[in-house]
Amino acid sequence: GPQTYLLVIYPHYFLFFETKAKISLFILHYTRQSMRLPFFALFAALPASFTSAFNVNSNSRRTYRNLPQTRPKAVSIPLEKNSPAQTSSEADTVSKRDNWVYNLDYDVFAKDVSDLGKKLLKETNEDDVEHLKKILGWRDAAAIIGVTSMWMAPNPITVAALSTWTYASWTMIAHHTCHGGYNRVNAGKYNSRGFALGSILRRVSDWCDWMLPEAWNIEHNRLHHYHLGESLDPDLVERNLEFLRSSDTPMPAKYAQVAALMPIWKWFYYAPNTFKELQIAKYKSEGKNLPAAFNPEEAVTLKSLFSPQSEGEKAMSEVVKPIDFVAKVLSPFILSRLLLLPAPLLLIPGIGGTLFAHAIVNLLLAEMITNIHGFITIVTNHAGEDLYKFDDEVKPKTGSFYVRQVVSSVNYAAGTDPIDFSHGWLNYQIEHHVWPDLSMLQYQRGAPQLKAICEKHGVPYIQENVFERLRKTIDIMVGRSSMMVFPTHLEPKKDKASRGVTWKRTNGAIDED
Repeated sequence: GPQTYLLVIYPHYFLFFETKAKISLFILHYTRQSMRLPFFALFAALPASFTSAFNVNSNSRRTYRNLPQTRPKAVSIPLEKNSPAQTSSEADTVSKRDNWVYNLDYDVFAKDVSDLGKKLLKETNEDDVEHLKKILGWRDAAAIIGVTSMWMAPNPITVAALSTWTYASWTMIAHHTCHGGYNRVNAGKYNSRGFALGSILRRVSDWCDWMLPEAWNIEHNRLHHYHLGESLDPDLVERNLEFLRSSDTPMPAKYAQVAALMPIWKWFYYAPNTFKELQIAKYKSEGKNLPAAFNPEEAVTLKSLFSPQSEGEKAMSEVVKPIDFVAKVLSPFILSRLLLLPAPLLLIPGIGGTLFAHAIVNLLLAEMITNIHGFITIVTNHAGEDLYKFDDEVKPKTGSFYVRQVVSSVNYAAGTDPIDFSHGWLNYQIEHHVWPDLSMLQYQRGAPQLKAICEKHGVPYIQENVFERLRKTIDIMVGRSSMMVFPTHLEPKKDKASRGVTWKRTNGAIDED
């Protein structure tokens, strides 16, 4: 009913505004401890009494709307176990923090994780289709409310609805469809083999966002998922923000740069980087050599693309041609969402121009909000001083692979559809990286079971409030902290991918069976 639809819109609306409230805690924290004012001062906090009225409670834990006033504690498994004394030279190289690695039975852990994954895949059925339809209904309700009210003067309800439409279309619908989460059931067009691929029409009708779906499939489905935390991971925050981490810029200015990135990161940074990976793949498939000065691990932004300064940036512009990027990547979204969608308002006599202007402002504000929402729940999944990075590659579906996905990912509050919807189902990031091709419902069901397996084997499983993860991610970005280096020499040699990780297709599950 209508009440249900409002519940879908309002959690996103108050997620954004409660972000401001929690950010005020960060201001107090940093001001008290360092007497330096970070970028969070750019935001204004709402009264706590206002946001506390919209709490959504979980049966087992606080949700992001019911945060304690002190810094939240991580829900994680202790890193140290009672273990026999280690006297070998190899053991001496393992810090106390990493004792659990030395004592881990990789093969048994791999079997337990693999068996659970097979069980969840087997249990995927019509229930998963019905659950997908439910989430689609919530997403579509947001779209209807936003589109039918965008002619109004800019207002928070319209902006939140439009923002939720875009956010849900990517993080829940496209994300799990492109991974093949619904390939084993009859979910109509929600199959990775053709979803949003092949033509502008399919892109606009299935999933139209700033990123080109074909490019995102390579960058995300393959490179990020099968090189998590490695040098080949295109989403390694610590490496991508090294220019900021190592700069002599005053800390407040560093925070200001991160703040400026949050509402624009999808089109300014992420869209060109996904397209870069597609272009690199094309060069390789055609047997062409990349420019000598080109660094494939260097991140590209709209600024470096259109105004290259270094030789490396100029080489990047040869691979990622600015004209192609605008025509193939940005234009379909700009034209369909920001111009053609509100264009009929211009036909209304007398007031059409004013209504069209209102719609443009609402749409642009929604884009800023969905960027911020996405930054909070996406960028923070794999960054923090309590997560690991790695110096080599391992084969998919091995014990080492499963361990890496767990200890370089983090979950948020989870367990109910409203909570999970507000987090874009990105609150099951550990499960998603262990088994990339499950449905949303199976992640919800499998999370407690995987957590129990990790606890059994002593593998750290971190589940923490999303705003605490935001703080830890920004600490990595500005250089306040660094990620942990994993002792990869302790991993089984048979798990190592000495020839690299390869695949035949970029959508759906990787070809490893």
